Amino acid sequence: MFTGIVQCVGAVQAVEPRGGDALIRVEMAGISAARLALGASIAVNGVCLTVTARAGSVVDFDVSRETLALTTLGGLAAGDPVNLEPALTLAEPLGGHLVSGHVDGIGEVLAMLPDARSTRMTLRVPAGLSRYVARKGSLCVDGVSLTVNAIDGDRAGVNLVPHTLQATIMGGYRPGTPVNIEVDLIARYLERLIADGT
Repeated sequence: MFTGIVQCVGAVQAVEPRGGDALIRVEMAGISAARLALGASIAVNGVCLTVTARAGSVVDFDVSRETLALTTLGGLAAGDPVNLEPALTLAEPLGGHLVSGHVDGIGEVLAMLPDARSTRMTLRVPAGLSRYVARKGSLCVDGVSLTVNAIDGDRAGVNLVPHTLQATIMGGYRPGTPVNIEVDLIARYLERLIADGT
């Protein structure tokens, strides 16, 4: 479980195809070694991955065919920056919202426009997911917890404060940038409860 508060930006060192799957190697000097033990969970651009090997601050992850197909990780290349967050512990504040690291789909940045000292980002939410997005609700984009300011069909608007643009990969977003989207956990479970008639 994560909070959507990115701890640091790391850099992809290698992406190695492995018979349909892939090994992704990431340098993550901004995360303490104690959080990088074998088997630890790290959110990489919002995708929960398991540490399979480590050499200093360089960590390996095995990424399944399913994850490569359903997230933006399949498009990563050496040198790409990535948002990183280690798993939440009970000793830490829940600064964002509850995030599972199980991406629901790939969205797209439609616009990045100045809005006072912030930047107004408009996203296209994947088909079928906009029903889970509510004004003033939470949305996780590439591992970043954001507040939804507007929702119109499949378009969601959020504001990015200067700190978010500087501390995450979002400062490099342009129209057309694909992004990992995870909707709010409560919305998904609520729908299931209603569908089951309980």
